[in-house]
Amino acid sequence: MSSPSPRPAGAPLWLRDLAGAWVFYSVLPAWPRLRPRFERIARFAPWIGLVLAGLQALLWALTESWLAPAAQVALVLALDLVLTGGLHTDGVMDTADGLAAGERSLEAMGDSRVGASGVQAFAVLLLLRSAALLSLAGLAPAGEVALALIWAAVWGRIAPLLAIAWFPYLRPAGTAGFHRQHWCGLARELRPSLLLLGVLTLLGGAPSWAGPGWFWQGWLGLLPALLVPVWLGRRLGGHSGDSYGACVEWSDSLALLLTALALSG
Repeated sequence: MSSPSPRPAGAPLWLRDLAGAWVFYSVLPAWPRLRPRFERIARFAPWIGLVLAGLQALLWALTESWLAPAAQVALVLALDLVLTGGLHTDGVMDTADGLAAGERSLEAMGDSRVGASGVQAFAVLLLLRSAALLSLAGLAPAGEVALALIWAAVWGRIAPLLAIAWFPYLRPAGTAGFHRQHWCGLARELRPSLLLLGVLTLLGGAPSWAGPGWFWQGWLGLLPALLVPVWLGRRLGGHSGDSYGACVEWSDSLALLLTALALSG
């Protein structure tokens, strides 16, 4: 009996998932010569957040010496929307409309039109992020603002992992249902995030560029990353792709705000 044919050589599945996360969560050019896979991309969303926030931090650093803080904030917020294609902010607005609709929440969230509640939620989100960044501009050098942006982006993208693990998916035929279909348990899906958090903790403790005290401030984002998916999940009775996006944006913004409050003390 002939032996089975060896499996064709190729990129490991985790690397293809990382490439898929890059394509799905950003508008950055796809990686060459690597076919992306989308089955387990959520676990790598925090790493994509690291890249996107790093680009925002770079913009902040390059403009710090010649732009007013308000202009820096506006440019960073605009870059965030451009880099993500508004993927998560759309979820913020749809989720707000769903929360306002009560028993018809799924119907409202599925409507392509944005209601008054969605517009208000987006306005509040921008105000919170603007307030946090303006506060950081007056309290911290560019290195600390960079760390704040990166930590917040990472926590924002950890929040949906908790939502996927702890709550049912509300739309069995929804476009985000593949996250649940290929879910391998929270312990496995969190491994890339735990590695990233460890690296950031070590970097945050380097006083040469980030300033003292950053060993713990970055971990403040854990609080909204835990509470936001739980609050939304209980209000909606579960989660959908829209509420996953809302978890990202609200956790990210609240993490920034908590960091600014901690530094102001």
